[in-house]
Amino acid sequence: MNITDSLIKLWGSTGLANFIQPVDPNITNGFEQFLHQYGSPIMLLICCFLLWLGIKKQYEPLLLVPIAFGGLLSNIPVADIAGPHGFLGIIYEAGIHQGIFPLIIFMGVGAMTDFGPLIANPKTALLGGAAQFGIFGALLLALCIFGFTLPQSGAIGIIGGADGPTSIYVTSKLAPELLGAIAVAAYSYMALVPVIQPPIMKLLTTKKEREIQMSQLREVSKREKIVFPLVVLGLCIIFLPDACPLIGALTFGNLCKECGVVERLSDTMQNALINIVTIFLGLSVGSKLSAEQFLTTQTLFILILGILAFSFATGAGVIFAKIMNLFSKTKINPLIGAAGVSAVPMAARVANKVGLEANPQNYLLMHAMGPNVAGVIGSGVAAGILLALCN
Repeated sequence: MNITDSLIKLWGSTGLANFIQPVDPNITNGFEQFLHQYGSPIMLLICCFLLWLGIKKQYEPLLLVPIAFGGLLSNIPVADIAGPHGFLGIIYEAGIHQGIFPLIIFMGVGAMTDFGPLIANPKTALLGGAAQFGIFGALLLALCIFGFTLPQSGAIGIIGGADGPTSIYVTSKLAPELLGAIAVAAYSYMALVPVIQPPIMKLLTTKKEREIQMSQLREVSKREKIVFPLVVLGLCIIFLPDACPLIGALTFGNLCKECGVVERLSDTMQNALINIVTIFLGLSVGSKLSAEQFLTTQTLFILILGILAFSFATGAGVIFAKIMNLFSKTKINPLIGAAGVSAVPMAARVANKVGLEANPQNYLLMHAMGPNVAGVIGSGVAAGILLALCN
């Protein structure tokens, strides 16, 4: 091989020579041909934008930053980092495809969650359940209007739960080809809770309703907090075994937090373990942000359906709270119904903020935490239903 051939071979192995793909004669659509040729540089720009959202705007930075960086790595030409034998591909297979990472995240969430407000006011569990209507509304839209398959529609619908780990877990089981788009949609809308929810909450309530003050919650005993996760798991075992992986991880983490005899385990789940897994989870999800998987019309439809699912979930929680008030002597502020989505504790903080805008003496945070943590359980139950229905 002469020097010229060597230089040509060297040039052909560089990223610069491979960023733009040659024209594919099998693609007749001009726009699709453009995406095929320039997909990698477009995705690199999109991933840089996601990094900017995570770093500058601080939108779910703990996950958006590793997801975006994983996307950068997966779009590097030649290296094949996201391939089956690449660094990210191996992590994805071990942690996402096998469903391990989302379960460990749920374990950490359980260890960080106080179910006291829900135990003190059990009827707020209905609001967490009502918010799950957004999941099944989006499922029907995806199936009947947008032409997705039933498993794909189930994976898209779970975005309405505003629960990133659950979205990843369900999608990895039902529609792994949509994982990148669904993960980005789920975490983006979680981050945008303070932007998306207030207009919906104000549209569906009057100022008088937003001013409703709620009485202080009773104190919950340690025994109740220990028994609660066991009862939740027991009910799940009886009625919906498909949800037990998620609910089991959640309740185990919570039991370790509340029992008071395994502080080291609880501390590990709340800090070191969940942080380590978050890194690998984000990077491996980012590996599915390759141009050929992300730059499709399906991705646009998923983003549209995701915002609809999240909006439906918010609205359903508020409306159901208003319905409950028709049959209850003790009125609840409908704003806490919006916290039925499982974005903990952000959705509860938003409900509290909107309540304070209507009445400076109206502190709803602890009341909103009831439906908020119920939403975590509700999204796990909804995931089990989808897995049983769509698999």
